[in-house]
Amino acid sequence: MSHDQNFKNLILDYPRQALAFLAESEARRLSPEVRITPIRQEQLQERLGERFRELDVPLLAEWPNGERAALVFVIEEESDPRRFSILRLAHYCLDIAELVGTRRVVPVVVFLRGGPAERLLELGGESDTYLRFHFLSVELAAIPYRRYRDSDNLVARLNLPNMRYEPAERVDVYAAAVRGLTTLEPDPERQLKYADFIDIYGALDDNERERYQTEYPSEAQAVSTYFQLARQQGREEGRQEGRQEGRQEGRQEGRHEGETLVLLRQMRLKFGDIPDTIRQRIEQADADTLLTWSERILTAEHIEDVIA
Repeated sequence: MSHDQNFKNLILDYPRQALAFLAESEARRLSPEVRITPIRQEQLQERLGERFRELDVPLLAEWPNGERAALVFVIEEESDPRRFSILRLAHYCLDIAELVGTRRVVPVVVFLRGGPAERLLELGGESDTYLRFHFLSVELAAIPYRRYRDSDNLVARLNLPNMRYEPAERVDVYAAAVRGLTTLEPDPERQLKYADFIDIYGALDDNERERYQTEYPSEAQAVSTYFQLARQQGREEGRQEGRQEGRQEGRQEGRHEGETLVLLRQMRLKFGDIPDTIRQRIEQADADTLLTWSERILTAEHIEDVIA
């Protein structure tokens, strides 16, 4: 799964908290009665045809009884600022304003890493500027993590590993993110889901992981429990598939398939698309090899390192 998809899931799961963190100046005006819902982009594509530019998440804020016009938040995540196009963003905002029938559009761009990116678009001639466009910019890597270390905003807490900190603080950053997840999210399924998110962006090495387990035992136990649950769920899915086939060998294959699915899921979350050659090696590996690779993924920097 790509960085874009990771952030899309995060915003769709926690839209109000995402806006409070990423668009604070606008979100503070949203009362609890305002309904916030995602706009289905596949529907937009049907209506915009070839002009459609798909971005990460458009959110629609609607006031009760229509007391104020609807407000659209357009949120885009960029892993590499060099790929960002302000023209594409402006084009999309104009399209969605026409489609939804509102002039109230707030574009927000989340930069995962720092770097040069065009922040202001002006179109005009010799005598005047006829279109001026800019957006709310959130540079995660420029935000001091201590500003949100104890925040009650779950989206901010999960993004602590993406903020600015000294290398010696990485373990504390990781622990603070896990503590936020365990205290602010009561749903076990989402806890499991976003333990992966923290682990991917926290990226502790072996020494840091040892420090983490020693200095933050309760948080370390929580993460260990999440990944044990993931493996158990994968095995259970495999066992169910084996039972449906009605054969003992099917159950054994099911358990093996469950471990394979967990590893593939972890690799997609961390590295994105999995090449066919690597997928085939994973699907053909035995249980011990899969276990070794699932441990290796926690510290691997490249997908090839996992199965080296």
